[in-house]
Order: sequence, then C-alpha cells, then structure tokens
Amino acid sequence: MRSQTPGLSSFAGVGPPQHRPNRGGPISSEPRINDRIRVPEVRLVGPQGEQVGIVRIEDALRLAQEADLDLVEVAPQARPPVCKLMDYGKFKYESAQKAREARRNQQLTVIKEQKLRPKIDTHDYETKKKAVARFLEHGNKVKVTIMFRGREQSRPELGFRLLQRLADDVAELGFVEAAPKQDGRNMIMVLAPHKNVKPQRPKAAASAEEASTASTTDAE
Repeated sequence: MRSQTPGLSSFAGVGPPQHRPNRGGPISSEPRINDRIRVPEVRLVGPQGEQVGIVRIEDALRLAQEADLDLVEVAPQARPPVCKLMDYGKFKYESAQKAREARRNQQLTVIKEQKLRPKIDTHDYETKKKAVARFLEHGNKVKVTIMFRGREQSRPELGFRLLQRLADDVAELGFVEAAPKQDGRNMIMVLAPHKNVKPQRPKAAASAEEASTASTTDAE
C-alpha cells in the first residue's frame, strides 16, 4: 500500500525548515513541573535527596500529590530525565533570596590611583600612605604611580625603593599584585587587598576625602 505521507510539494509556499520564520516564544529557563513533564518514566529523587529509582510518570505524580509536593524536572538531558519531589514555591523563594544576598555581597572591583614624587617629604608620604590604606580597607585595588621629572628620570632606583617602602607599610592590608614597572616617565605598581580583609563601607565624608586625595598630584 502506498504511503499517504505528503511530499514537500504538498505544502505550497512553505520553504525548507531553515528558512521558516521563528514564530515561537522565548525559551523559558523555568524547569518543567508536575503535568508539564511529558515523558513515560523518570528517575525519581525523594525530598531528602534519596534515590527512589526509575518510575512511571504516573507513579511519580501520584507520590508528589500524596506528599503534597511538586514533581520538578532537575536534569532534563538525562535519560530518563531526573525529577525531584520538592516544594517548588519554597525552592524558588529561597533561590531568589540567595541570589539577592550574593548580589549584595558582591564587590565591584575598583582601581584607585595614588601619585607620588620620588623625593616626597615625610608628611606628604604619610598622607598618601593613609589614603592607600583606606582604599585597601574598602576592598579597592590601588595603582601607585611614581612621577619622575627632569634629572629624576636617571634615578629609577629612588622610585623603586619608595614603592617597596609603601608596599611594606601596608602589607597587613594588601599585597603587590603588579610589581613596579617603568612606564615612560612614570613607575607603576598595583596593590590589591588581601582576600581575608573584609571591606569596610566608606562614610560619605571619607569618600569625598579619598576622591580628593586620589585625584591630587603632588606639586613637588
């Protein structure tokens, strides 16, 4: 008996599949739950993580209903798919709470800058050092730049020793992430806060002072 399956010529005006417009909606990132799971059998995991085994979808749904829980597909790519019994509403709420907490605790990496002269005096050095220490306390990286002028360019060891001194003075708060490197007339070093240093939230006044200090170039 001849097959009744229509050929491509039966679909007038319809091109190959790759040329058809995509009329489907956006792909949902939500897992399938309960009656939306349309497979003959699943590998079932209990509410406490216990392995139940491979069961028919009808039996899995019945167990979920008896336990007043949802059947949630957690590994759709598996064969058969893995489903777990859980309170899906509670699971979504707790997941959202954890995501908010993670965003709240996430620290945006900020690189501050501090500029020094190789022959900086003691008072100015202490001021700059305190500013660098504050930046590190707040969880920020610090780009320290030594600016050479005129004949100072022939004495790069002065800048190197100054950067080493600064790194030693703030060693409890940060470490040298990028070693001193000559860059034209400048020498640059990058300090980063230790991972075990809990960033402090700067006060408004302190933030204004830091911004002023960071943007000020030594006038020596």
